[in-house]
Amino acid sequence: MTPSQVRGLSRMGLTLAALALLAGCADLGYYWQSASGHLGLMRAARPVPEWLQDPAASEALKAKLELAQRIRRFAVTELGLPDNPSYTAYADLHRAAAIWNVVAAPPHSLTLKTWCFPVAGCVGYRGYYDEAAARAEATALGDQGLEAAAYPVPAYSTLGWMNWAGGDPLLSTFIGYPEGELARIVFHELAHQVLYVAGDTMFNESFATAVERIGGARWLQTQAGEAARLEYAQFDSRRQQFRVLTARTRRALADIYASKAARDQDWATVDAQKKAAMDEFRRRYAELRADWSGPRQGAYDGWVARANNALFGAQAAYDELVPGFEALFEREGRDWPRFYAAVKRLAALPQAQRLQALRVDDAPPAAAGMPAKAPQHQQQRQGGPGA
Repeated sequence: MTPSQVRGLSRMGLTLAALALLAGCADLGYYWQSASGHLGLMRAARPVPEWLQDPAASEALKAKLELAQRIRRFAVTELGLPDNPSYTAYADLHRAAAIWNVVAAPPHSLTLKTWCFPVAGCVGYRGYYDEAAARAEATALGDQGLEAAAYPVPAYSTLGWMNWAGGDPLLSTFIGYPEGELARIVFHELAHQVLYVAGDTMFNESFATAVERIGGARWLQTQAGEAARLEYAQFDSRRQQFRVLTARTRRALADIYASKAARDQDWATVDAQKKAAMDEFRRRYAELRADWSGPRQGAYDGWVARANNALFGAQAAYDELVPGFEALFEREGRDWPRFYAAVKRLAALPQAQRLQALRVDDAPPAAAGMPAKAPQHQQQRQGGPGA
């Protein structure tokens, strides 16, 4: 980073610390970890050319960084995504995730607990740069009677706010992804810099997921080799199967929580029905898994083992409006500038109207209280299934 960028980051840290004080002493520790965590990530970033000239960097890393730069140029020239410093630097974080998100929901609802922050407003999850702190928060929420979970996030976007300081860097937490997945994550995070609607995660994440799917397919078709296409086809086939299964389970849980038994507060019946739905979910997953093979056969095992209302609620934001955005892309003649303009027109509508405009008949119902974005005006990409 340049000296002026370092000075700017220091000023940003002071600003965020001041916001923490304004928010009250109870949140001071949380805001401080948010500010210091992001500053640490930015300070670890070095321009890609420096890594390419570094004799200590592995040839495998250099190849991935060169690939990422080709993907970055493709995003600008073919997908109309922003041309700025983001993803032209790389940071080795020496940890498994960029951040860990904590989500929570009541035992008989998919509605997520929300937290309120400066800039981001009230959102449905809370991000931590330290895994132990995230898991401690999830445990504390569980002690309050909520269903909670902490999950890893490989990447997040600062929505273009940090382009003056070098932009969002490529990270060690995702640079090793297969080619198709690496392209998708770059396209997804850059899409958040095109458009962000405060407090409407389902709209934001479904839009970015649609961009990554359409753009990722185009990259694989026109830029990738046959091996990369085959590798991605297997990975994505499993992901789509898992998404269908989780969407079916979300629909079943939503029906149970809206049933007459729930309205009558017959919680014994509701709990029995919920257990049956979760047992069916795990049984069907075991059937899917038995048909898979290879090193990623158990990629979803951890998620399935921890599955609860909070995880199902958080996942929904990434899936439910994607078919509507894909249909809009087709209606706009597969023209990226026209598509982005149409999405911005939708974003200007009241939330209920824009969501209704994107509904398709076979989409599962939304979970209320979907998670909006995390503190520090950061847009985060959920790790694991549905990412």
